[in-house]
Amino acid sequence: MSSMLTHAIRNLPASSAWAARVFARSLSCSSQLQAAAVQPKSKKTLAKSGVKNIVVVEGVRIPFLQSGTSYADLMPHDLARAALQDVVDYIVYGTVIQEVKTSNVAREAALGAGFSDKTPAHTVTMACISSNQAMTTGVGMIAAGQCDVVVAGGVELMSDVPIRHSRKMRKTMLTLNRAKTLGQKLSLISKIRPDYFAPELPAVAEFSTSETMGHSADRLAAAFAVSRLEQDEYALRSHTLAKKAQDGGLLLDVVPFKVPGRDTVTKDNGIRPSSMEQMGKLKPAFVKPYGTVTAANSSFLTDGASAVLLMSEEKALAMGYKPKAYLRDFVYVSQDPKDQLLLGPTYATPKVLEKAGLTMADIDVFEFHEAFAGQILANLKAMDSDWFAQNYMGRKSKVGAPPLEKFNSWGGSLSLGHPFGATGCRLVITAAHRLKKEGGQYGLVAACAAGGQG
Repeated sequence: MSSMLTHAIRNLPASSAWAARVFARSLSCSSQLQAAAVQPKSKKTLAKSGVKNIVVVEGVRIPFLQSGTSYADLMPHDLARAALQDVVDYIVYGTVIQEVKTSNVAREAALGAGFSDKTPAHTVTMACISSNQAMTTGVGMIAAGQCDVVVAGGVELMSDVPIRHSRKMRKTMLTLNRAKTLGQKLSLISKIRPDYFAPELPAVAEFSTSETMGHSADRLAAAFAVSRLEQDEYALRSHTLAKKAQDGGLLLDVVPFKVPGRDTVTKDNGIRPSSMEQMGKLKPAFVKPYGTVTAANSSFLTDGASAVLLMSEEKALAMGYKPKAYLRDFVYVSQDPKDQLLLGPTYATPKVLEKAGLTMADIDVFEFHEAFAGQILANLKAMDSDWFAQNYMGRKSKVGAPPLEKFNSWGGSLSLGHPFGATGCRLVITAAHRLKKEGGQYGLVAACAAGGQG
């Protein structure tokens, strides 16, 4: 999990002219970041002596769409293209399920978008927090004085994931490619059996445990006594708030995208407020027949991309830009990938707050990634448990749970969608926009990642 503290900036010179259209393909779980708006000067600035101030100038994303819809015929780098100034020093993108033909999707997207071929770009992967890793990589490069301007983002295209031949068939084909004579080739071909042709389908599962995140979420919900009713109620809350935010024009990071040969996509298509009665009819999706995680209280397979423009504060002001937030701090944690796979926010939150000298009460805006309603609610219960803090975290007392009135008030991944590699950037820019709209100084962004990292 990655955690960052930011200040939103007000009353600076000319507003940023930076805009981007983003398309991406990636699978990731998000990270923990903090955003804050400049409020009364009596509050801590969190600036660090001898370290450059790093700011978010702008953040955008294309609409997040359910897989198999309007983006189905595209490729990841198509989603990740962006139209930006040539001032960019470096580009970092996060993705989870990589397209084999564009393994460094950041580079291909940059070239396809018209960036200079002299602009370096690389791709990172860290499950659902891949774009958070991209952002913090950019933060580190700017802080170290290597760059002044970095574009960081993430992409995922679940509509078209790589499907491999079986390992037996791959081995045979590679050996066949090295065969010298017709006899050698025929001998190898004669050894092929019908089961060699069975494809290997990708799965959103942990290699070390062979479990999907849905199974982990179901077990986590059971461990923290999160009921099916609570999960459905939370999922309905997410969709209801997302619909309200969408209709109210609050999702300012969404930019239209013209899909070649199709209509222009202007908004997320997974926001669908339902009813408790309808949601209650759905059967368990992972642990059958008694599980509590269903399609209604889980995030859906999503296509999408996002990007943020990061600069040193000095560079941004010199160019006349009006930054949205300061990025102050971040934390990554890792724990047991079986029983605590989705508890990253619980472990990372107190660490980043302690680094900044803040408490939960100081935070004005919370943006947590919603992989599953059960995962979110289990984390909130863990954060509010002295017993869990003492027995599992080595702490004397709990950090406390965020108040719901400050929590994901514009919807979350359950409703907006979760293109794995792109979610982190959405969390950060949403936190910045909420701070400006709702008032406040400090924001906290948190997420979980496969592998027990967050």
